[in-house]
Amino acid sequence: MSARHPPAIARTALLILAAAALFTGCGHPKQARVNVPPPPLPDSSSQPRPEGAAKNDRTGAESDEGNTDLAEPSIPPSATPLATEVGKASWYGPPYHNRRGSNGEVYNMHAMTAAHRTLPLGSIVRVTNLKTGQSALIRITDRGPFIPGRVLDLSLAAARKLDVYQPGIAEVRVDVMQTPSPIETGGKWAVQIGGFPHEKEARNVADHLERRYHTAKVQKFASPAGDWWVRVRVLDDDRERAQKLAAETATPEGAVFLVRLD
Repeated sequence: MSARHPPAIARTALLILAAAALFTGCGHPKQARVNVPPPPLPDSSSQPRPEGAAKNDRTGAESDEGNTDLAEPSIPPSATPLATEVGKASWYGPPYHNRRGSNGEVYNMHAMTAAHRTLPLGSIVRVTNLKTGQSALIRITDRGPFIPGRVLDLSLAAARKLDVYQPGIAEVRVDVMQTPSPIETGGKWAVQIGGFPHEKEARNVADHLERRYHTAKVQKFASPAGDWWVRVRVLDDDRERAQKLAAETATPEGAVFLVRLD
């Protein structure tokens, strides 16, 4: 028999030794190296809005240059303040940019607009940064801010003009210069509660309020920032009824706000 062809017993022994060596080497396996791709860049349309400010997003700003709709609104030179309010202003941009606001218009963060909870939509206010003295005329087109302690949510353009963009929050004076309807009378009023991080919490509050106030219309809805809100529309959208409901409503999560809808 040729030396190049060992007997079957010898070949079997060699296979057993090789297998034993293989399993012995697998007794302490090494961690496999896996190439994990980097996470995708954040999508601004799905990110929650920060407490004080939004992201630095200038998308579409170049195409907006020269658009007269983005300029400050005008008022008669003889106009005097109808009312004055002092408080903190913040600003909002993505993910609200290009979404429909409370007045029905598509919100453009490059226009001189702002959100206020109770001023009639379409009102024109003069906002002054009490620290820097910067002042600008701004149109109220949306509702908010729904954060305790704040009176105004500025667009990105307004925040830049008023030196609120960098700090995110600033103490301001809001002089109401012009309104399309009376401030103190009339209007459609509701109570807004939120935001809730999950739909379940919003649904529980909505169900509780529906059982408690049979004549009220209770809605829950998701905000563009990803949280959930509950809105209660009282009978006839009456201001006094809404104020009473807001005063006697408390929730373990979310804050309660009186809000004008028109």
